[in-house]
Amino acid sequence: MIMNAVEAALAAERVMARCDALAAISESPDNLTRVYLSPEHLRANAQVGEWMAQAGMRVWQDEVGNICGRYEGAAEGAPALLLGSHLDTVRNAGRYDGMLGVLTAIETVQWLHDQQQRLPLAIEIVGFGDEEGTRFGITLLGSRGITGSWPTSWTTHPDGNGITVAQAMADVGLDAEAIPRAARDLNDIVAYLELHIEQGPCLEQEGLALGVVTAINGARRLRCCFTGEAGHAGTVPMTHRKDALAAAAEWMVFIEAATREQDPQLVATVGTLSCAPGAVNVIPGEVTLSLDVRGPQDLPLEQLLSSLLTQGEAIALRRGLRFEAEEFYRISATACDSGLQQALSSAIETVQGRTLALPSGAGHDAIAIAERWPVGMLFVRNHRGISHHPAEAVMSGDVALGVRACLHAVCQIAQRGEV
Repeated sequence: MIMNAVEAALAAERVMARCDALAAISESPDNLTRVYLSPEHLRANAQVGEWMAQAGMRVWQDEVGNICGRYEGAAEGAPALLLGSHLDTVRNAGRYDGMLGVLTAIETVQWLHDQQQRLPLAIEIVGFGDEEGTRFGITLLGSRGITGSWPTSWTTHPDGNGITVAQAMADVGLDAEAIPRAARDLNDIVAYLELHIEQGPCLEQEGLALGVVTAINGARRLRCCFTGEAGHAGTVPMTHRKDALAAAAEWMVFIEAATREQDPQLVATVGTLSCAPGAVNVIPGEVTLSLDVRGPQDLPLEQLLSSLLTQGEAIALRRGLRFEAEEFYRISATACDSGLQQALSSAIETVQGRTLALPSGAGHDAIAIAERWPVGMLFVRNHRGISHHPAEAVMSGDVALGVRACLHAVCQIAQRGEV
């Protein structure tokens, strides 16, 4: 079953128009902000649910506020291939991050419905209520509802106004006590596919509309500190100084060079830097800085981090300083299923001639879903890789190719009946 170019173009036009319609559902008229369990969240759910119903799906909102739809397979009650992404946003967001994946999934089902086709697997679509963590500072609430991995402490977590998750749920007619009922049985779902904008420039640089995600990067975040000795900027000779900022600067240059040399898929970032005492005429005695290291495989990531920390210690020792590092965040890399990668690669090659395999440097709902089911991801070109910003931009022609590739992969996987 193949969607032709004219059908795909019409589907893409609907997707683009619906992205615009969802972008208008915002807590502010001046920018797009839609957070978990807000009135705007429920309005977006209602609108997406309406589009799901038009595509022939049975629609419901689950116990954690995800909007869900099911297009039955050839045999009623068949296990499902799950498609989707998230409907929440960061503050002052773009209109494609998350939403594009939900809306292209609906077009996949719409085509099957229009053709009166049923597959060996059911197709389910989910618009996750929270992936970004904007309101409560905890992420993947929607997808962890489906996987049954909500920590019990989450319901008491407050937002910036002191409203807890449980209170916010009650305000919109949900019951925190019912959260476990959102969890899906392991046998209900065969696999999960997510289409998402690329939050980077690789596809654009290659001149390609679509690519296949190999893995979602693991990450380590650390607070680091060089402690030396503050002193008068005019009276302490250069040979006697224990300048914490000079040590940090040397280390930062090493971080950049070593990461480039080790593996092109590894990235390391020093994002914050603070000097004390912070006066123009005082040698910095203490510098605190952050280190964020990411990569698609955990072992190379750990090897890079180890080498960076060893060099930090060596720099401090040579300069007569002290170096300390404390890890405060860790998430393992999430590998995409090899069978799903092959299906997506085949589909992309069919519609655009060749494909590109690349990791995702940002997190996605697939991280949580992968704890229970195989996951696959397809990236769509995004102008200059800009994301989490109003300047997000995709082309209708790229979306058309994405819908065609998604449908092709869905049919291929469903005919096999397993990953």
